[in-house]
Amino acid sequence: MHARTIRTVVASASVIGALAVPATANAEDAGAISARGVSAADEPTVRELLEKCDNGTDSCVFHPAGEPEYFTADAKQVGDPVYNCTPDDQRHNVSWSDTTSQSNSVGLAMTTEAGFGKVFAVSYEQTFEHTWEESHTESQTTFVDTRSHQVGWVERAAQMQKVRGTYELHFEDKFHDHYIWYVNDFEVTGPAEDSSTAVSQHTRDMTQEEVDACP
Repeated sequence: MHARTIRTVVASASVIGALAVPATANAEDAGAISARGVSAADEPTVRELLEKCDNGTDSCVFHPAGEPEYFTADAKQVGDPVYNCTPDDQRHNVSWSDTTSQSNSVGLAMTTEAGFGKVFAVSYEQTFEHTWEESHTESQTTFVDTRSHQVGWVERAAQMQKVRGTYELHFEDKFHDHYIWYVNDFEVTGPAEDSSTAVSQHTRDMTQEEVDACP
């Protein structure tokens, strides 16, 4: 087994910046590439690095940086609007289904079939002791009350989470002149484990055009 010098270069998923170089590496061996993958000709893009994760590496590990950040997504309309064309108040049943999916800071498909997606999911489970959901679908029937000549609709604001961290990739042979690469400041957004949602009902008066379209 041949001896080798460990070299590190930082691949930033959101900014150009340096990651601390391990003591076993030489500082002059460190470099950086940008989130857009704009780099010197002999350096890989972030996409190229992540596509090598568990697909040409000795090891590929995701290191979460702190606890997940939970937040409520912007509300959006779900289901179809309902129109009260009668002279009386009405209660409508609005059935709807809405799916929230994961995304990441570099815009790459991240299913568990992709090496770096599976690595992230495994690391998330081991660190936070619950399962990462690639997507979550919520389905309900919501009552909407309207007065005469009003439009009603339903909005949903999903519970989401953000996880930030660093990918560390080790290669048996040099990849673009380095054995070790980092993708720094990688951020993933996805459905929160608690699938609770904020569901609200809304109404407004019909426009004259909508009134004229009533049967």
